[in-house]
Amino acid sequence: MANSLKRGMGFWGLISMGVGGVIGSSWIYTNSQFFKQYGAGGEIFGLSLASVLAVLISLSFAELSTIFPESGGEVVYGYAAFGKKGALFAGWALLGSYISILAFYVTASSFLISTIFPEIATGPYYTFAGVKVYLIELAIGIAFTVSVFVINYFGAKLTGNVQIVLMALLIFLGVVIIVVGMAKGRPSNFLPAFTDKQPVFSSIFRFSLPAMTFLTGWESVAILAEETNIPKRKIGIVVILSIVISAFFYIFVLLSSAWIFPWEKTATMQMGTIDAFKAAGYPVLSIFAYLVSFLGLVTAFLTLFTAAPRLIFSLARGNILPKAFAKVHPKYGTPTNALWLVLALVLGLGWIGKGALVYFLDMGGFSIALAWSFDAFCLLKIRLKYPDINGGFRNKHLILPMIGGIFALSIAIFTIIPGTPVSLVWPYEYVILGIWCVLGLGSYFIKGHELSVSEDLLGNSIENMMIDKNHITRKGES
Repeated sequence: MANSLKRGMGFWGLISMGVGGVIGSSWIYTNSQFFKQYGAGGEIFGLSLASVLAVLISLSFAELSTIFPESGGEVVYGYAAFGKKGALFAGWALLGSYISILAFYVTASSFLISTIFPEIATGPYYTFAGVKVYLIELAIGIAFTVSVFVINYFGAKLTGNVQIVLMALLIFLGVVIIVVGMAKGRPSNFLPAFTDKQPVFSSIFRFSLPAMTFLTGWESVAILAEETNIPKRKIGIVVILSIVISAFFYIFVLLSSAWIFPWEKTATMQMGTIDAFKAAGYPVLSIFAYLVSFLGLVTAFLTLFTAAPRLIFSLARGNILPKAFAKVHPKYGTPTNALWLVLALVLGLGWIGKGALVYFLDMGGFSIALAWSFDAFCLLKIRLKYPDINGGFRNKHLILPMIGGIFALSIAIFTIIPGTPVSLVWPYEYVILGIWCVLGLGSYFIKGHELSVSEDLLGNSIENMMIDKNHITRKGES
């Protein structure tokens, strides 16, 4: 197809994108705050619970990504299950999450750098939401964002190769931290693992909600499926492996910080794991923890900046957004106009600065929970329409992915109900949500003509396939 993306990403590139999209930055230093509120046990076991739920949710993506290995992932699944409205709902929810998180990273990058070079937080500034945004910090964030854009512009193969190198270094540093922390630490630093502020179960369950935002990014595996050159069935395996690897990395790095130094003391510090290793007498490992945080920011930024344009591209290829955003670079095979749009959106929001960081993260968490739950219902609907369909990875029963989907939907519902522990901030975040919904509805009505199920949207559409109990073959090939 003329507007097909170029296949160039291999197995290790894809799994690096998945894991890199999950392992972010703030988790390694915000654990001081979470230790104080929930105890080390509340954060670590809450994260474990959230990881199990994320795996359940990923089972839907794993199966659908092998049936529809097309760019856009959930956009395609939404269309196959519920038509144009489903495609727009899925794509808009996931895109809202990614844009919010990317806007957060614009200023988060300078925040990390300023911990070593505080002089960048000086000079001319402006104020937003009561927080100063220094022009040097903003310039660093813009330069960082443009660098990621350039890597993406030159193709998925280059992006995957860069991510492999970054992930290898990230995992190496993390393993060193874990080995030394567990070998040199002792259980007495970890026990008792919970605070007296709330019951054990309440601590675990309450932290499992924000922990879900730590575990986003693996959806990019399905979104990038069209640009891979690996067998379809392996795409579903990569989806699940991305979560499992990331979850083990999170849990054991956090556990090692509570093992090497009393977590009650870490709870009084500013930079969590980074400060804990330094206070325990391991300044080199403190530097390693800082590097893990910074590399996590870079890898997550790179993955999400790769995935967001593919969502726009897929919506445009299906006539849901203007066709101009379905343009593919003739040499590099990347969605160039969609990339430029994402760059404009991210920089257009990123200038707001640290005063709006909580807005970005809250909106991202709500959108991702909504997208996750919708995918489970897409799988159920497609199974009912095509009970024998099998792309290479198939759940024996749907009960597990549906449990994950229902839990994610519950989080989304509690987020928009005022007065709950996870409610959006009134009125700002509700206004932002309303604006995003209006933009999505506007796209639907402007491009309101019905679409046909075609290769432009679904690539290998079900209607052009012969389905039997074991596999799918194109008409005329069987």
